[in-house]
Amino acid sequence: MRAEAAQAIARKAGAAALALFRQRDSLVIEAKANPQDVVSRADREVETLIRDEVARAFPQDGFLGEEYGETAGSSGFTWVIDPIDGTSPFLHGMPYWCVSIAVAQGSEAVAAAICDPNAGEVFAGTAGGGATLNGVPLRLDPALTLATGLVGVGASHRTPPEPVGRFIATLIAEGGMYFRHGSGALMLAAVSAGRLAAYWEPHMHPWDCMAGLLLVREAGGWTRDYPGPGPLAQGGAVAAAGPGAAEDLRALMTRLGV
Repeated sequence: MRAEAAQAIARKAGAAALALFRQRDSLVIEAKANPQDVVSRADREVETLIRDEVARAFPQDGFLGEEYGETAGSSGFTWVIDPIDGTSPFLHGMPYWCVSIAVAQGSEAVAAAICDPNAGEVFAGTAGGGATLNGVPLRLDPALTLATGLVGVGASHRTPPEPVGRFIATLIAEGGMYFRHGSGALMLAAVSAGRLAAYWEPHMHPWDCMAGLLLVREAGGWTRDYPGPGPLAQGGAVAAAGPGAAEDLRALMTRLGV
């Protein structure tokens, strides 16, 4: 029931976000932690829409969202939501953003939906039930490797830049190539669809990655344990890969100590 609701709510939130994207020149932009970490009315309105929809359908469920933080529930389920993952591309007029929703029990995602309204795509998955793209099942091809595909790389001002630089330099030196467009959730969804061979980022918040990580696993890929020790809200390192790239990605991370 929650899996179907997550898809429907993601579609509705995606449509609302797309309408705001088309009138983004009227949005007031605010900086959060630094000038690259920005927010607008669009982020808050879309998260409010998601919370209102969930509260009507599942009033006992909790929330963990980027804009309004954590709200405790009593059902054991928590909706982990990023109303617009990729706010910077969104505000700069680039279509590299999405709505990301995961439903968690404890620290484990049990359902996920990522809506990319610019492409008209909805990725969805349930724990043990597989992953789909617009209703078509996803199954990763083991022929895609770090050498033959692209590796999504994420970065932020929360972590030092040196590990990211070493990762990219080593990847290129060994014949691979990196890719980045500003939405970690959307790049994880791309891994689940076999568009990217892998994804790595030294730290992600749960609202940025929990949905995408579930999609990768359910499509037949590998993901690093997340969030690791500590509470879910503090986040952690993220790595995900298709079956043909997982061993090489793990070896690369081990050599670099990341």
